[in-house]
Amino acid sequence: MNVNNVNIDNQTKLESLAWEWAKKYLQNLGKDDPENTGDYTQNLQYIVSQAGREQTAQKIMKELRSSSLQAWHQVEALLSPEISRHQIDTIYIDPWQISGDAYSIYEKTLEVYIQQAPLRQLTTIIQLAKVGEPLHQKVMDIYREQVAPSQLATKIGVSVGALRRKYTQNDPRVIGFVSMQFHYTSKILLQKLSPLEGSILSAYFKAIDDHLYMPLQRVYEAAAKYDFNSHPLTVVKQLLPHSTRIAKNISQRIIELYPHYRSRNGLLSSTEIQVSSIRDVEMFQVYLWLSVLEQNVSAIQQELFPLCIMLYPTLNVQWELIRQMLHLLIKEINYYLNPQQMEIVMPYYHFLWALFSPNVFEKIEFNSNISQLTNIDFREYSSI
Repeated sequence: MNVNNVNIDNQTKLESLAWEWAKKYLQNLGKDDPENTGDYTQNLQYIVSQAGREQTAQKIMKELRSSSLQAWHQVEALLSPEISRHQIDTIYIDPWQISGDAYSIYEKTLEVYIQQAPLRQLTTIIQLAKVGEPLHQKVMDIYREQVAPSQLATKIGVSVGALRRKYTQNDPRVIGFVSMQFHYTSKILLQKLSPLEGSILSAYFKAIDDHLYMPLQRVYEAAAKYDFNSHPLTVVKQLLPHSTRIAKNISQRIIELYPHYRSRNGLLSSTEIQVSSIRDVEMFQVYLWLSVLEQNVSAIQQELFPLCIMLYPTLNVQWELIRQMLHLLIKEINYYLNPQQMEIVMPYYHFLWALFSPNVFEKIEFNSNISQLTNIDFREYSSI
């Protein structure tokens, strides 16, 4: 479905969902250490000014090519063994093309960043400082109104959604290489900025991250086909505003259950791992919504599952954690939906639960031929 060809009512629904999702970026900006209030307000005033935004964008563009190269070396170190292990055709993994596409996305992102001029005055910033709120809360309050969420999701989301379709059409697992390229590139770029610049720009980079890991554009397009008060769309609209809170609750509970568990990059309680964990729980939610809206499980079976099979063992994420996450997820969802709405979700959740069942992994010798997993008929594990 071409988003540009939907009628006005459907376009409104699409933008409404995009706006709701984009608002959440602004509630998760990076945290900085407290600074002197006077210095802080002066720095923030300049950084959010037109000149400050342009200067930040110039820094990023100057470092983008070298950062992209460093990022790809990290991707290769992490995932190159998986190419043969998962029998992925290397014709679909072109580092030059991926880097070129990434460059274009970062350019578009910075265009949006530069165009969104500040709305709050310095006096408002000083007032926020006086009430004793933490630094990240001040930044969040200022930018909740400054960044136009629908513009952010539409301009970045549509482009990244098209990129996502490009890299999933032949082999959905390729998006894992692309996603990690963006992840490492953004991480390297943010390290080259001041903490305050990084805390602001990270909201924009998170938009890229989310639209790559999650089929958000596909969700928007599927939602646009429904009447406004249709039951499947109502379920998604009911859950969407709470998705980050759900993800944070689950992530925190997993940390409590596995306090000493260490993934490839550190303890579950570390800041970096928590950010990734929250994103992953949101990713599972989005795939569940997509199944509800499309009324089939193809996205879960053909995209989500193969991607998890490739990435999670590499990152030392055990399947027990995924099962625990899914167990907690349905409990969280149940809190926000009535029984009739739960009936809409449950068939797709049951499929997701069965997909990550130990019984599935017992069907094959996991280490000998991973590709067999994507060919299993999962209907025997599900009511769908």
